[in-house]
Amino acid sequence: MDPWLIWLIIAAVLVVAEIFTATAALGILGGAALLTAVSASFGVPLAWQFVVFTVGATAGLVFVRPLALRFVNRPQAERFGVDALVGSAAYAVSEVTGAGGRVRIRGEDWTARAYDETLVIPPGTTVDVIQISGATALVYPRE
Repeated sequence: MDPWLIWLIIAAVLVVAEIFTATAALGILGGAALLTAVSASFGVPLAWQFVVFTVGATAGLVFVRPLALRFVNRPQAERFGVDALVGSAAYAVSEVTGAGGRVRIRGEDWTARAYDETLVIPPGTTVDVIQISGATALVYPRE
């Protein structure tokens, strides 16, 4: 089997493995193997193929991987759904205790529980939404 074909198979295996790991490292190694396959197709000796692979992999891991990880690990710009409700103000429609109650969040009525189960929040109190658990808002009175 020709060396360029072996490098091409290695590149394909590494890229497929990258799909399952999403670390950017295996994809970069796959790119280095693809670069080596191209050089092998031009008849570069085997020892130099390993040099091409090593240089390509090192350059990719040193320069490209940090950029890819910075792009992937970027914080979410905007929160959606129930995540957007966390931190917002709400109005206690009925008494809210550790066992239950009702609050109005952005015009919608929600079942609620006091975040601190020992608290009793009277109706009409402004509260902060601390967490959403299923369809229940965990709230704490605003100070």
